[in-house]
Amino acid sequence: MTSDGDSGRELLRHTVATLAYRGGKVLRGPTADFSTFRANEQTRTPMEIVAHVGDLLDWALCLAKGEQKWSNATPQVWEREVERFFEALRHFDEYLASEKPLACSAKSLFQGPVADALTHVGQIAILRRLAGIPVRGENYFKADIAVGRVGAEQAAPVFEFD
Repeated sequence: MTSDGDSGRELLRHTVATLAYRGGKVLRGPTADFSTFRANEQTRTPMEIVAHVGDLLDWALCLAKGEQKWSNATPQVWEREVERFFEALRHFDEYLASEKPLACSAKSLFQGPVADALTHVGQIAILRRLAGIPVRGENYFKADIAVGRVGAEQAAPVFEFD
């Protein structure tokens, strides 16, 4: 077992809340056909990306518990994949908030599955722009992001721009 102390765990929880905020922003309100949009034949669709992010978050929880378990879920419908995203965030955050020990370092969890999930949320934002349904830019420094707020309901943007 490794320990990063409370500060590493709290920063990781804040990162998970940031992922919920930014992920929620790009997952809300796309057109019905966005889930199957493909920039070219070599890219994943947004639905495939969201399913992969769910897999990453499930893996993060397994790693935190000391399990080496990966699974590739078959993408379902868009709404279900979005629900799964927030469910996986909630389960991971609940574990991080508990007194249960981390079987690996918070740094490793961040640099692996969590950073990868952040990257993929950015990909969805780019795909929305390419599909003609961009998400408004935002000064995320000013965003109301709170540890533990990892569901679909997020604070309204404080400062957006075009």
